[in-house]
Amino acid sequence: MTSSSAARRGFARLPVRFVLVTLLCAGVSTAWSATFNLASADIPAIHAAVDAKALSYEKLVQLYLARIQAYDQQGPSLNTVITLNPRALETARELDAEYRARGRRSPLHGIPVLVKDNFDTADLPTTGGAFYLAGSLPPRDGYMIRRLREAGAIVLAKVNLDELAGGGIGFSSLWGQTKNPHALDRIPAGSSGATGAGLASWFAPLGLGTDTGGSIRGPCSYNGVPGIKPTNGLLSRAGIIPRVLSLDTGGPMARTVYDVALSLGFMTGVDPDDALTEKSVGLYYTDYTQFLNKKALNGARIGILREGLGKDKEVDATFNQAVADLKAQGAVIIDSVRYPSVVMEGRQGVSEIIRQVDIREELGHYLATLKPGYPKSLDEMIALHDGLKEPRGRVSPNARLYHALRASNTGLKSTDALYRSAREHGMAMIRDAVMSVMTQHRLDCIVYCTRGEPPAKIADSSPMDTSARLGGSITNIANITQLPDVIVPAGVSHGTLPVSISFLGAAYSEPRLLAYAYAYEQATQRRVDPASTPALPGESFSY
Repeated sequence: MTSSSAARRGFARLPVRFVLVTLLCAGVSTAWSATFNLASADIPAIHAAVDAKALSYEKLVQLYLARIQAYDQQGPSLNTVITLNPRALETARELDAEYRARGRRSPLHGIPVLVKDNFDTADLPTTGGAFYLAGSLPPRDGYMIRRLREAGAIVLAKVNLDELAGGGIGFSSLWGQTKNPHALDRIPAGSSGATGAGLASWFAPLGLGTDTGGSIRGPCSYNGVPGIKPTNGLLSRAGIIPRVLSLDTGGPMARTVYDVALSLGFMTGVDPDDALTEKSVGLYYTDYTQFLNKKALNGARIGILREGLGKDKEVDATFNQAVADLKAQGAVIIDSVRYPSVVMEGRQGVSEIIRQVDIREELGHYLATLKPGYPKSLDEMIALHDGLKEPRGRVSPNARLYHALRASNTGLKSTDALYRSAREHGMAMIRDAVMSVMTQHRLDCIVYCTRGEPPAKIADSSPMDTSARLGGSITNIANITQLPDVIVPAGVSHGTLPVSISFLGAAYSEPRLLAYAYAYEQATQRRVDPASTPALPGESFSY
């Protein structure tokens, strides 16, 4: 896909936001005016304002930096950003000059991105949220980062995460606890919690997360933003600190489904450094916006999965309204479907066996690429944390995570029959059982409530409490089966707490799932902005 063709396809779907202010009766000319609003601006709206010379990419970055300054360590103190890119404004100025001289290199030209701090960036530290990786500069950008930068996107900031992508509450030993902007006493979920919180607070239009068991989808749900956990192998995992590599994937998060679809296509492709991407040959696209259709739900056969509900009446009611909305858009609703017991009972055992090996071995492979002075094994990491007996300034112990890491450090190897059986046969068994439900009911996708209960309070999910348990979730089924899952806001519970629905489908069915999510989003418009991060002066203007 060339830059010009990508731009044409992107701008062909530019949302209609123009208001007619003068119409000459003779029909000789028309005058239009538009309003730019940072809170609602998607990527096409940003480019439209730039084309009209009402906005520059430098000014856009300034607007987002002002929001980060006002709300990240001040005001509600969301605590999302670990490292701001000191060259963000300079890069934006360079991209402004390039745009004036040669046009956009792609529809991502000049677009700021929040990057979870487990993606390798050669010019910014990549810490995984671990205090002992502070200052670590990897040898090169990860594949997804490189592709975004080639498209002209700007890495605005590296943001907090559950340390080493494990934990689910938005806490790291390096940076502490990220807050949920919709309710400051609540967790943002994890491990991509700061990406979700930053997008909800419109610190940027795009973000990157990673997902091993729900780490994109939980933060999307609790912060009320769209995102996608793609088919494993659609996007390269190279240059991401591994959690459980067999289950890991990166993926885009954004403020609109359109922007999720747009950014996804710029990161697909075969990467020689990740053999799993070879499975995507002939199955990936470089432009997913071409599939977006407001009427996509009409005639779609959707199975409603009610696992995970029954914990909170308001969440249940919001999900039931979403099901009614899907039906109102013409979807054929099969309510409800159930996964076979092998899925619900076998998923944790299979994933635990794989986790024990991958955490130790794959982390070791990654650590070997780092410069001297950083730990080279899981054992060294655990020992360094165990030496942290009490807080040292911002740095704090993360007892829950390291308790879990010690428990999983069993010595099981990737050459052991138990591991090979779980990875080669256990994962396939669960995937086939899920697909049997779709085949039996002739489903185009399955819809479920991404999280069946509101986010926990921060005080109830302390990283120092090794016995605390978060609410259960069924999101890890998509990781074990390697299937894609698209998340879209469905409303709120308890006045302010976002609720989302997930569209899960067959491998490489991203075009269909994104189309369904887009149709639902456009028909319902259920994303809400948090009261804790209101608009600042200069973020809205007419041109």
